[in-house]
Amino acid sequence: MAQPDQKPNRRNRGFLQTNGLLTRPIRAASEKRGFAETRLLTQWVEIVGEETARMGQPIKIGYSKQGFGASLTVLCKGADAPMLQMQIPQIIERVNACYGYNAIARIKLTQTAPTGFHEPKTGFEHKQPEPEITPAQREVIETSLQDVADSDLKKSLQLLGENIVKRKAKPKEL
Repeated sequence: MAQPDQKPNRRNRGFLQTNGLLTRPIRAASEKRGFAETRLLTQWVEIVGEETARMGQPIKIGYSKQGFGASLTVLCKGADAPMLQMQIPQIIERVNACYGYNAIARIKLTQTAPTGFHEPKTGFEHKQPEPEITPAQREVIETSLQDVADSDLKKSLQLLGENIVKRKAKPKEL
């Protein structure tokens, strides 16, 4: 316990950035899957391209006992597996460019359903930013709820109205 005249041992740097707080836990979790370089996970879209990233995502890197390059396991939908199979040489080239040396020698494709059985709730589509509600739309929602007396019900209905407006503003997916 600290003495009354001694200051407690604290960092004098102010607030820490989230990156500084989460770097170690993220690295530990990704290293369990063989990803010594987390950049492959975080920048998958930039590395392989948006179209290829939509078809599959990396889930594991396995190192062989002989040490002749690693195997990258990519989770994909069954219908996309033939397309990814044709792109394996380009994917290997791009991933190795990310590492800076020939780290990956093979790519294994693991096929799954669109929602994913191997990984919990794996979504292959990369999220688009939520559409914003304009002040005019917000005013319409608020004026339609001005007669509601219960504050909890009013908040719930306002949230429902905002979600409906956002859903209508989203572009339709093919």
